[in-house]
Amino acid sequence: MTMSENPKKQKTFVILKPDAVQRGLIGETIKRIERTGLKMVALKMIMATEEQCWKHYNKNEEWFLKKGQVVVENRQKAGLPIEKEAIEYGRDIIGALVKFMTCGPIVPMIFEGNQAVAIVKKIVGGTEPTTSDVGTIRGDFTLDSYELSNLDERAVRNLIHCSDVPEEALREISLWFKEEEMVSYRLIAEQVLYDVNLDGYKE
Repeated sequence: MTMSENPKKQKTFVILKPDAVQRGLIGETIKRIERTGLKMVALKMIMATEEQCWKHYNKNEEWFLKKGQVVVENRQKAGLPIEKEAIEYGRDIIGALVKFMTCGPIVPMIFEGNQAVAIVKKIVGGTEPTTSDVGTIRGDFTLDSYELSNLDERAVRNLIHCSDVPEEALREISLWFKEEEMVSYRLIAEQVLYDVNLDGYKE
């Protein structure tokens, strides 16, 4: 975010994955995010394409190798054979994610407000459900783990994706939404959240 951008207008990107949709967690997730004061400015339910998902999960060779090494370690612990190089197991993770994300409807959303990226990330919780804090979406509503998903050779079912940093949010929003799909409006609650001297008190 540049100095000229208003921090109240920071946007973040969220996707409810197929498992969240199938389990009826759309309303619960939106409620938790909106209760912070963040404002939804875009939402749709779609069937994602493989092309969209590969662009979304835009990872480099270093990421593939790092994640693949974890898979190798988990397979060794379970007494399973190592059938390929670690980096190939890393690529398989994205392939499994793409397969999972295209197996049913998903719900991409955009939320706006002060520190939107950090606030939503805190509400969502850590990527691995079993280590996510109680009170987070992943910590409260699912019990999958990297170890189990790696052994089953599938994507971890962790309900939701959110942007990690503002720059990533901008990239992801541009992939999933057109400019005209975003709505600009003011919530009544924004007066309470942002307006100066709301109660008339002055020091």
